[in-house]
Amino acid sequence: MNELSERRAALLAEPDGLRWEIDARTGQGTLILDRPPLNVVSFAARAQIAAILEELDAHPDVRVVVIRGANGVFSSGGDIAGFQKVPADGMADLARAVAAPEHCRKPVIAAIERYAMGVAFEIALACDFRIAEEGTEFALPEIGLGAIPGSGGTQRLARIAGLGRAKEMIMRGRRIGAAEAEAWGLLSETVPAGGLDDVVARWVADLAARPSIPLATLKQVLNETYETPLSAGLRSEGQAFEKIRFGEAFTRGIEAFMNKKKPDFSDI
Repeated sequence: MNELSERRAALLAEPDGLRWEIDARTGQGTLILDRPPLNVVSFAARAQIAAILEELDAHPDVRVVVIRGANGVFSSGGDIAGFQKVPADGMADLARAVAAPEHCRKPVIAAIERYAMGVAFEIALACDFRIAEEGTEFALPEIGLGAIPGSGGTQRLARIAGLGRAKEMIMRGRRIGAAEAEAWGLLSETVPAGGLDDVVARWVADLAARPSIPLATLKQVLNETYETPLSAGLRSEGQAFEKIRFGEAFTRGIEAFMNKKKPDFSDI
């Protein structure tokens, strides 16, 4: 076991309000925030979340990762009472662990109910897709505590929803509902109460049917969009396309197209 694996094993030895499941039949790996009643995320849990996502990303039976909360709620946010117990300079790199969904090679879906506040919203923003039930509320309320979001929320919200909306929401500490979040481009889909499981299953089935290497490459190329100028992004896209062009997935896809059949990518 190498140093990285040892560190991950140590983090996962005693999960702090977290658990995970793997369904080999559907290809779904699920990270569950499970600290009743509102699934508060502790400081220790942030690094553990990253470690769990690394495990699911590496697991051969997992093609899609889902992050959700137990008890019918995603999460009300971080452990506010624990913030001041962390030594000075101990929370300057919070965004690193919370960025774990973004760093997964596999698609990551946030399945959201009732609340996604503070760090929970920041985790969801780092996911590829966000699906929420009607009535869900979202907020980065740290200004009301005399602080600011510290786990990537300022940057990702501005990039996804626009700078003006991010300022209005964060600087006022305002909650928004699912309908407004969807209008801002923050949600991939809004579903009626009680319908989250079926819709998430549909998304998982769709993504799990896609060829894994092109899908992972697409995620990487798209995630670079906000960090590179257009010319560099086009070069990255072209180089990635050229590498994939002679892969099994493309060969299989072209063959199915020529034979007017639907390609089967379930094993690659």
